[in-house]
Amino acid sequence: MDLDNIIYFDNSSTTKPCETAVKYINKQLSENWGNPSSLHTMGIYAEEELTKTRNCISGVISSRPDEIYFCGSGTEANNIAIMGAALANKRRGNKIITSAVEHHSVLETVDALEKQGFEVVKLKPDKNGRINEEQIYNAVDDKTILVSLMLVNNELGTIMPVESIKRAVIDKNSPAIIHCDSVQAFGKLPINVQKLGVDLLSASAHKIHGPKGVGFLYKKKNLHIETYIHGGGQEHGLRSGTESVPLISGLRGAVEELPNTALQLEKQLDLWNYAYNKLIDSGLASINSPIEHCLPYILNISVNGYRSETLLHFLDSKGIFVSSGSACAKGQKSHVMTECGFDNKRIDSALRLSFCRYNNKKEIERFCDVLKEACTTLRKAQK
Repeated sequence: MDLDNIIYFDNSSTTKPCETAVKYINKQLSENWGNPSSLHTMGIYAEEELTKTRNCISGVISSRPDEIYFCGSGTEANNIAIMGAALANKRRGNKIITSAVEHHSVLETVDALEKQGFEVVKLKPDKNGRINEEQIYNAVDDKTILVSLMLVNNELGTIMPVESIKRAVIDKNSPAIIHCDSVQAFGKLPINVQKLGVDLLSASAHKIHGPKGVGFLYKKKNLHIETYIHGGGQEHGLRSGTESVPLISGLRGAVEELPNTALQLEKQLDLWNYAYNKLIDSGLASINSPIEHCLPYILNISVNGYRSETLLHFLDSKGIFVSSGSACAKGQKSHVMTECGFDNKRIDSALRLSFCRYNNKKEIERFCDVLKEACTTLRKAQK
C-alpha cells in the first residue's frame, strides 16, 4: 500500500501517530524503560515522565496535575468512572441518567449496573442526535447518583449540552456525580473542566494522533469513587497495574503537538462546509450530521440506494478510507441513527467521514469524484 497517496477520512476511529508521539515512545522504549514504581534512579526517571504528562494534560483541561489518572483506553476510563461513581454513591440513591446514543463503553456499563438493581434512564435524542437541556433538567432528581453524557457523539458529531447538567444537579439538590465521555472532543474543542462542571472526564490518546492503548481519566480532587481494578495500587489506587511509560509519553507528545483549538476549529469548519456543499451539489448524498451543534471533524452522510459496506469497499480499492459508523460496532446497525429516527435505508447506506488537521480540500474533491464513480459502476452492475 502506498501510504503517501491514500486519503484517510476515518480519524474518529483512530489517527496516525504524530512525529512527536513516535519520538517520545521510542525514547522511552530504548532509554527509559524503568518501572515508575521502583525506588532506584531508573524508576525515578520513569515516574518523572508520568509527572510531565500529567502536567501537560492538566494545562489543557484546566485541572490539577494530581487529578489526572492514566488508563489503558477511553473505554477503560469510562468503565472506571461509571462503575466507581455508581458503587460509591449507591447509598444515596440508585438512579443513573445517560443518553441512548452514548458509546458502547458507556451503554454496556450502565446496562451491567442495571442488572445489579440500579435504575437507568437513557434520554432519547432529537433527530439531530442531541439531548436538550430541558430533558436533563426534568430527569435529574434527589435520587440521581450519576449523570453520564458524552461531549461529542462519535457517529454524527453532535455536541451535547454537558455544561447544563451542573445547574440541574444543584437546583434539584441531587447527589449526582457528573461524568463526561470526551473521547471525540478532547483536543478538538476547548475543554475546561471547571466551566464544564464535571467531576469525571474520559479521553483517549489515539484520537488525537497519539498511540493506542492509553487514555486518561480526570477525577475531581477529593471525589471518592470505588476502585474495581485491584493490585499494586498504582495511580493512587484507582487503577492498579504498571503504567505504560512509553505510551503515556506518546500521549504527551500528541498533546504537545495540538494546535490552537480555536484557530483549528475555524479551519476544520471551512473544510467541513466545503465537503458539505460539494456533496449536496453532487446530488449523491443526504447529510445526516446536524448543521448546528456539530463538531466539524465528523460528517455523516447516506448515499441513497447503495449499501454502505459496498461503497466502503469500492472506496477502499481506490485508496480512500472511511467508515460505516463507529469502529466499535463492527458492522452492526447504528444504534445512534436508529435512536434518531432514521429509516433503515438511510442507516444501511450511511458513511462517516471523520477529518483531522492534516486533511485538505483536494482530498474532498477526490472523494466526491470517486464516490460518483462508485455509484455509476454499481448502478451498471445492478442492471
